[in-house]
Amino acid sequence: MNKTFAQKVISFNKNLKYSGKLPQDFQVMNPFLDNPETMVVMKQFYDKFYSDNRTRKFLIGINPSRHGAGVTGVPFTDTKNLEKYCGIKMKSARTHEVSSVFLYDMIEAFGGAEKFYSEFYINSPFPLAITRKGKSGVYLNANYYDDKELFNCVEDFMIESLKKHISLGLDTSEVFVLGVKNATFLKKINEREKLFEKMTVLEHPRYIQQYKSKEKDLYIDKYLIAFNN
Repeated sequence: MNKTFAQKVISFNKNLKYSGKLPQDFQVMNPFLDNPETMVVMKQFYDKFYSDNRTRKFLIGINPSRHGAGVTGVPFTDTKNLEKYCGIKMKSARTHEVSSVFLYDMIEAFGGAEKFYSEFYINSPFPLAITRKGKSGVYLNANYYDDKELFNCVEDFMIESLKKHISLGLDTSEVFVLGVKNATFLKKINEREKLFEKMTVLEHPRYIQQYKSKEKDLYIDKYLIAFNN
């Protein structure tokens, strides 16, 4: 029996683990191991929106944040938007994530969660949250490209993850990369690995929400135009 898109993603997430090296002061968080409810709500999300065999377009983030997918297991989705737009309530956590605000405003403009997720799949080349120990000893969000040694450690794992994402049933003729710096690294990987025919770069939701919120509608239009080209 053919597995549905949902079953493939859930299986990918259940088997997700990073056992490679990391530079000093970096940690990898696996939300699926850290909180039993994360696995439950992640499964509910994919069962609700991905229980089919449709080919989808791929939106690539950087790596999950502590307060978004680092808690819910759903990319760019904090607990507030998981409940408000996806109808899935998480009882053990309450999070607000800046990127999630822009993403769901854009999804609403696209036609809502059901329509959007029937056409798109979002994930990251490094699909687990990365944190870095700050000066005060507190661990903060980190990106896979923040440190050259970190990138060298995780690059092979990222390539393997991208190939696994593609095997879920993704359209490789065009990929949408979120974040200009993210795209710089992914273009180099793509030149070598030939994963996608075309890369379309869009500003990262966090950047838009944090620095360009007055022009948010223009960026939403930019996303929608890119998707409809």
